[in-house]
Amino acid sequence: MPSDVAVHVVDDDVAVRKSLAFLLASEGIPVRLHESASAFLDEVVSAEAGCIVTDVRMPGIDGIELIRRLKERGITLPVIVITGHADVPMAVEAMKEGAIDFLEKPFGDDAFLATVREALSRHEKSSHQDAQVAQIQGRFEALSERERQVLDGLVAGKANKVIAYDLGISPRTVEIYRANVMAKMQARSLSELVRLALLIHAG
Repeated sequence: MPSDVAVHVVDDDVAVRKSLAFLLASEGIPVRLHESASAFLDEVVSAEAGCIVTDVRMPGIDGIELIRRLKERGITLPVIVITGHADVPMAVEAMKEGAIDFLEKPFGDDAFLATVREALSRHEKSSHQDAQVAQIQGRFEALSERERQVLDGLVAGKANKVIAYDLGISPRTVEIYRANVMAKMQARSLSELVRLALLIHAG
């Protein structure tokens, strides 16, 4: 890993910053800690390499506004947002703004490290996005109309029971459709499913 690459952890919770710093350092991954989005924005420069891990809900500038400000500056570091269960709609909004993934608390060390490594890898190499979008589009077109409606609900950050109410079907039926959508889209998690859906819309 190049010496100038680092994971920037932006979180107002000192315990979270220290915990993630310890985890990253134990894997030999350089890390820099920032107590707020404002502090990070004061320090970051466009030539930075690596990725950003930020809580989506923070006082002052939240994770979504941080992503917007980075885009305004032309800073393209991959951003991973951390969210509590109640903040999943905010995390989805962050992905619409450009975050590459979100992690829902509580998350395991392995899941966190895998997501960070993917973000670092993505920043280092150019992706073949056009081919990827075409492949994902093919999966999307294989969905039934009802499956697409369920997918739309998931991308909107809605819970299964809300999607069920909107579509006039039972929550159990939504679970079945959701499982079908995950399988057809070849998504291993909700965040990956959201990312795939957003790639199609962006393409």
